[in-house]
Amino acid sequence: MMNKLYIALLFFIIVISVNAQTFQEQFKDLVTKKDTVAQLRLLQKWEKTNPDDPELFTSWFNYYATKSMKPLISLDKKQKGKQSFIAKDANDSVAFYLNESTRFDADALKSGFAYINKGIAKFPERLDMRFGKTFILGKIEDYDNFTKEVIKAIEFGQKINNQWTWTDNKPVEDPLNFMLASIQDYSVQLYNTNDDAQLPNMQKIAETVLKYYPDNIESLSNLSIVQMLNKEYDKAIATLTKAEKINPKDYIVLNNLAQAYRSKGDKANARKYYELTAKYGDNDVKEFVKQQLEKLNEKQ
Repeated sequence: MMNKLYIALLFFIIVISVNAQTFQEQFKDLVTKKDTVAQLRLLQKWEKTNPDDPELFTSWFNYYATKSMKPLISLDKKQKGKQSFIAKDANDSVAFYLNESTRFDADALKSGFAYINKGIAKFPERLDMRFGKTFILGKIEDYDNFTKEVIKAIEFGQKINNQWTWTDNKPVEDPLNFMLASIQDYSVQLYNTNDDAQLPNMQKIAETVLKYYPDNIESLSNLSIVQMLNKEYDKAIATLTKAEKINPKDYIVLNNLAQAYRSKGDKANARKYYELTAKYGDNDVKEFVKQQLEKLNEKQ
């Protein structure tokens, strides 16, 4: 009798413990276990129970985003990742690389985007929803929509005085600087594509930031880089001069000014700004400047 009572009581305690978990906590546990079948059942139950829970929308999005990812193995002439397998021929020369990448299922992504779009519409101040969508757009290299989402966040931030929230509707700490730092990361991501087709997107983001925050040095630098790559050296110098006035000791700005003057053929100003770069930069920067000045002097 005692054993039966103990078992029944233990079962009762376990049931209470499971029920005490929120849907969100249960979903996180299932994600850890990689049990997608149970995740789907839980999400369907969650949606019937609390269809307006903001965490439901992010969880649906995470479910579909994960479901969309499919490993892809390809044989290529070029290495596309640090973990690529190298196959060599009889002469010990590289024959090909076995590269692993990820492809994305369009239908699963479509479902995921549908849920996160609903979430953003209902909870527009939730920055995690916006940036979660932006992250996946970057992963699938849809950089036009990636850029549009970044710009929407900047502009909506103005309407709410950047009073952003995150998971569980908790306020974002130092929201303006957090948003601007994230946007800088997105701008760097565009630059790192090494694709000139992304220069207009970099420019749009920089100009939108500067529309509201004209003293944002990172965006001034980003804009100047686009201008230099477009060979608009005078425009780049004007943009960087604004940044220099804001912070005369920013060695990145000073180095970019040196590069702009050098590209323009103005060696005197190039030398001036290289020397200022070395003055305010660390030892690595000083060594870089030394090399640049040597190259500059060689061409005299």
